[in-house]
Amino acid sequence: MAIFSKNYTVGISDISQNTSITNIGILNIFEDIACRHSDKTGYGILDIPQTNLSWILLAWKVKILKRVSYGDVLKVNTWSRGSKKVYTYREFEVYDETGTLVCIASSKWTLINTVKNSITPITDEIISCYEPEDKSVFENPNIDKIVEPENYDLSFKYTVQRRDIDVNHHMNNINYLNVAYEFLPDDIYFANECNNIEIMYKKGIKLGETVNCLYCKKDDTNYVTIKSDDLKSLHAIVKLYWKR
Repeated sequence: MAIFSKNYTVGISDISQNTSITNIGILNIFEDIACRHSDKTGYGILDIPQTNLSWILLAWKVKILKRVSYGDVLKVNTWSRGSKKVYTYREFEVYDETGTLVCIASSKWTLINTVKNSITPITDEIISCYEPEDKSVFENPNIDKIVEPENYDLSFKYTVQRRDIDVNHHMNNINYLNVAYEFLPDDIYFANECNNIEIMYKKGIKLGETVNCLYCKKDDTNYVTIKSDDLKSLHAIVKLYWKR
């Protein structure tokens, strides 16, 4: 069970108007297989009432090597990699039907006690259930902190809707990217999607909260920083770019 694999067929909800898979589609697949893997270990979504434990995402780093299309069948591998007691890494590989590697990703997670609503140590017992692999898909095994830009070009507000909320009663991690896309300038949004995605999550957003979405472009890299309405709290930074 060290490496967990599952096949996915690219569906209509996964693609853009040009029939290629979107970044949202890719993250949806990663979210699903991560949950499926945890289901097998006894620390999945349906186990929360018994364990009082839930995984919370801290960061994404994704590199798309080739855009697959509607109807393509993908083989997705995922595995746990290393743990620092309060956080752990999960890796992903995606292969097309020819066996070509089309996408790689790394993610960082922490574990919360759902009763106390606080971070809890990732014990050796939990780690052993995932049989972690000492294998990283990126040359740099760490997910570096995203530095917040000093200045922004645009600012927008967004109020969190019911559709944004997940099982942890916060805005689902993928919806941060959805929100970021809503506030990209038209020339960026309607161009080819960036093949590199980095997202750093700092503080969950709840139903009805209004957040400030701040956009800037720096050296061909697009940043959307999501802050509280009063700009005092950082919720997340989304970083989109074409180059590695």
